[in-house]
Amino acid sequence: MRRYLRVVVLCLACGFCSLLYAFSQLAVSLEEGAGGVGGKPQAAAASWLGGDGRGAGRGVGSAGPAAHHGRSDRCKEFSLCYWNPYWMLPSDVCGMNCFWEAAFRYGVKMQPTERVHLAVVACGERLEETVTMLKSALIFSIKPLQFHIFAEDQLHDSFKGILDSWSFLQTFTYSLYPITFPSENAAEWKKLFKPCASQRLFLPLILKEVDSLLYVDTDILFLRPVDDIWSLLKKFNSTQIAAMAPEHEEPRIGWYNRFARHPYYGKTGVNSGVMLMNMTRMRRKYFKNDMTTVRLRWGDILMPLLKKYKLNITWGDQDLLNIIFFHNPESLFVFPCQWNYRPDHCIYGSNCQEAEEEGIFILHGNRGVYHDDKQPAFRAIYEALRNCSFEDDNIHSLLKPLELELQKTVHTYCGKIYKIFIKQLTKSIQDRYDRPPKER
Repeated sequence: MRRYLRVVVLCLACGFCSLLYAFSQLAVSLEEGAGGVGGKPQAAAASWLGGDGRGAGRGVGSAGPAAHHGRSDRCKEFSLCYWNPYWMLPSDVCGMNCFWEAAFRYGVKMQPTERVHLAVVACGERLEETVTMLKSALIFSIKPLQFHIFAEDQLHDSFKGILDSWSFLQTFTYSLYPITFPSENAAEWKKLFKPCASQRLFLPLILKEVDSLLYVDTDILFLRPVDDIWSLLKKFNSTQIAAMAPEHEEPRIGWYNRFARHPYYGKTGVNSGVMLMNMTRMRRKYFKNDMTTVRLRWGDILMPLLKKYKLNITWGDQDLLNIIFFHNPESLFVFPCQWNYRPDHCIYGSNCQEAEEEGIFILHGNRGVYHDDKQPAFRAIYEALRNCSFEDDNIHSLLKPLELELQKTVHTYCGKIYKIFIKQLTKSIQDRYDRPPKER
């Protein structure tokens, strides 16, 4: 009895498969018949497909138009799978076996890994600083990084040699660019404040294919993953296009509110050493200004601003940014001082409360403090990261000697609070050590 039952089940299965095959052949023949009766060419995929033309659930190696040579004049780039019977598919859908495709209808769509875009401008004797900054970004970051390095021509070979020697990391790519300013005013822009510093103003116009970007000065050190400041982009509201930290926390020692001869953002201005940008929004926005009643786009506002205020500005491009956001305050997201911690936050006593509570996230060694003895706490962090390598043991073992070095700095105001310099750094190193080896 069991033997007969098995034979019946086997016959039913064969019959079912035969029906499927018959329907498949019928659909193919209908397709070929419709193809000879002037079917409309369809190059684009259906509207619900992603912008790159790939349908959900299709993996690498999916057949494209070239694979359907005989009927490519009317097939979509990928065949679609409908839940109505296969022989009733619309005439512009390729006749692949939709029964099997249906199994993958709700498959996981593979999204490309997001890259964090990081830009820096290096001129003069800034090679070592820049390389140390890039190293600090690579040590802690999780997502792949894309470096955009704007440098004088004589520095390109040095950058290339160093970065190519790091290729074993496989966690970053880089592009080198020459210093580029508008030709009619290049000399004026280049000498504004520091050599090449104003290059950052033109990044939205040069990197036209980049949606968002984190710009940092060469004297920046990341003490936690770049991913974390990058995530602040998600906190922008619909009007915000950029993010910076205040220039000062304490108005009594502020520069802009005491000495500036031009408009500036907020109570104490903003510092542009760490600047997170949604450049797509920057390129689209029309900015209010005090030069004309007409709102101007980013590429049109910079030169008129410089002409009007060049005799009144001290800090170059940073002053121009302050003027722009004074007139467009709704466009700026302000992040706390721990994301751009400078000597001003401790040389007269600690005035960055967020850093006291959570530690320093990004260290900004302006005033040349990495290279002199005025603020040895800053210099100790810089030298520790400059001298470390990418090996796990080396990174994990830098904390103890660094803390001993910082303890020697307690004669300075910044040194007295040295623990905030290593609080976040310690956590970042431990988090890195806890990640699987392939993610380090």
